Amino acid sequence: MEEIQEAKRQIREEMARMLASISDADLAEKRRRIEERLFDFANFQEARIPLLYIHTPGELDSGDILRRCRDENKIVILPLRGKENSRLALMKVDDLERDLRSVGETLEPDPKRCKKVPLECIDIAIVPGIAFDEKGGRLGKGIGYYDRLIPKLPATTRKVSLCLEGQLLSQAPAESHNKSVDIIITEERIIYKI
Repeated sequence: MEEIQEAKRQIREEMARMLASISDADLAEKRRRIEERLFDFANFQEARIPLLYIHTPGELDSGDILRRCRDENKIVILPLRGKENSRLALMKVDDLERDLRSVGETLEPDPKRCKKVPLECIDIAIVPGIAFDEKGGRLGKGIGYYDRLIPKLPATTRKVSLCLEGQLLSQAPAESHNKSVDIIITEERIIYKI
């Protein structure tokens, strides 16, 4: 187990270095291509209620996707990280400027302004991560929020991750509690595990 934890730590550091080495212009262009693939993806087009995320360092920037979903009248659902048992609550965010609050180095839904949404309402889940493999294996921050959330989502809810081609590994190190995603969208292709 220590070996796997060390491999995960090294990959997280490696991915941070790789992302830092990409120019802002190149990164913006890659993100734009990923966003276009996502919005052209039939499952996402049909989804009325997507679970999205607010990126943290090391994850693909989600700001433009959030704004575009709002502009296309999708119901934006964002996770609220709970203190208790490291669980996520899913919150409906109506106003991206007023319904979010600053917590540490990121934003999250303000529970005083947002309503909780049941898991069964989610049409598609966009799951963040640091690195992935073509079998849907995913390496996150190491807290386990999404490893606990993914199995609770309805079987019909597609679990999709967005990443750069450079974030793909031949095999993501995994432990028994790690959960995978169904589909990965990069700037070059869409990878289906299902």
